[in-house]
Order: sequence, then structure tokens, then C-alpha cells
Amino acid sequence: MNIIKELTLKAELGNPVTLQNFLTEKNGVSRRLLTKLKRTDGGITRNGVLIRSIDMVENGDVIVLRFEDDSFLEPNNALNVPIAYESDSVAVFNKPSGMPMHPSIKHQGDTLGNKFAALYPDLTFRAVNRLDRDTSGLCVIAKNAFAAKLLQGHCEKVYYAAVSGVIPESGTIDAPIARERESIILRCVREDGQNAVTHYTRIDTDGERSLAEIHLETGRTHQIRVHFAHIGHPLEGDDMYGGTLENIARQALHCGKMSFTEPLTGEIVHVNAELPDDIKACIHKK
Repeated sequence: MNIIKELTLKAELGNPVTLQNFLTEKNGVSRRLLTKLKRTDGGITRNGVLIRSIDMVENGDVIVLRFEDDSFLEPNNALNVPIAYESDSVAVFNKPSGMPMHPSIKHQGDTLGNKFAALYPDLTFRAVNRLDRDTSGLCVIAKNAFAAKLLQGHCEKVYYAAVSGVIPESGTIDAPIARERESIILRCVREDGQNAVTHYTRIDTDGERSLAEIHLETGRTHQIRVHFAHIGHPLEGDDMYGGTLENIARQALHCGKMSFTEPLTGEIVHVNAELPDDIKACIHKK
């Protein structure tokens, strides 16, 4: 299913530049995307007229990019997923725990992608950040390839986790993470793994469990879960890495804060998602 979407860019320039420079250097369009646009019928126009990458763009010119999307997800509007922030470029969802990001053999129609397809039937689902199925919180979905390119790797995230025991008031876990040799899912701390650094602050405790605010310096698979298990404080509900299911039925992990630069306006956006009730309750189970 091929969908054509348009993105309009108005040139604000002191001196004329080539279209290629305007798109790649000043607006973050990748060369790969530029090549795709050139091959799309009417892919790039200036003031309504087709333009080549070597042609000059002047102040005030209106450049329109036409994207051809060829992916399709079955829409499901019955799914309840709050939108925490929305603009012409991006939608930020507060994903509930238990919901996968993408369809799989075991999950057809009950994913964030299916909800997105129902809300935006003409758009391709482009997840900028990904959360595990049982991790709740903020997920950034770009509404076009241009926004996805600019946002990828440039979203600052803050996580919250309920962990077993009383952790120090603050700390850094610097331990390389590798794939468990006998598993395609499990990760572990191992000397030959990839560099992984996690910073945390304890913001609450009931004497038996702690609530940690977490900032990631790197973004390895299962990094938070592996790192806290490594220091002897596995996440509550994370039985995959040694946590107990006595107080919560899923890993107690939530992406609660997000900040990024709006692709079109350059404005810094801050988005929050309140800590879910099951994690709140987990901290005070006495």
C-alpha cells in the first residue's frame, strides 16, 4: 500500500544555497532520503515547480517534499493509549504496560503500531524510541521520514524503576553488556560486552524497595534491567533478571520524562508521563 505524504519547508536564508545543501546541511535530510525523493514522481518542488538538487534555493522559497510510504498496519482504535504530546511532526504516546510496540506472531492488532494506524491512517509508523512490551511510558513516533531522521538519537529520556532493596542515594553503574551466549533475548554483564553506563538517583524507599530516577548514557538492550540486577537490586517484577513477582506483575520500569527539539520549529519540547499506580503501590507494600 503506497501512501504519499507532503512536508513543507520555508527557506530562511541569508544567501542562496543549493537544494542539496538546504536539505542535507540545514534541515538534516539524509542523502539516502534525498535520493529516494529524487526518484519519487514530483518528489521535490520549489514554489510549486520541480527542482533539481543542484538548483539554488533563495530566502522565502517554499520547498515541498513528497514522501512515498509503502508499509501498512491494521488499524485498531479500540486500544486505549493516551497521547502526551502531538504536533505536525511527531506524536508522543504514553504506552501502557503489556502493549508491544510492533506486531509479531503472538501479537496481531494489539500493538502501539495498530493504535497509530487507526489515528493516522495515511502515515507510516516510525518509532523513534522503543520500549519493551511490559515497560510503560513515553514513546516518540515520527510522522514522516524527515522528523524521524532528526529525532533519532536526540531524545533525552528519564526512566523510573522500582528496585529491590535500598540503593545508595545516587550512583553510576558502568558495566559492559553482552548477549547471553545461549539466548537470543537475555543480556548479561560481561567484559567483552558493549560499553554501558547508567546513572541513578534514589527518590523514594520504604526500607525494602527503592524508587530510582535513571538517566542512560548509553542505550543497550535491557540495560536498566541488567545493570540493577548486576548490583544486586533487580527490578521488582522482573523475573527474567532475578526480580520478584510478589509486589507487581511486570517489570517496574517506566519512561516518565522526554525532551527533544521539534523538527520544524526548533523549539525544545518537554513531555511528562505520571508514574503508573502499580509502580507507586510497589514502593510502599509494608
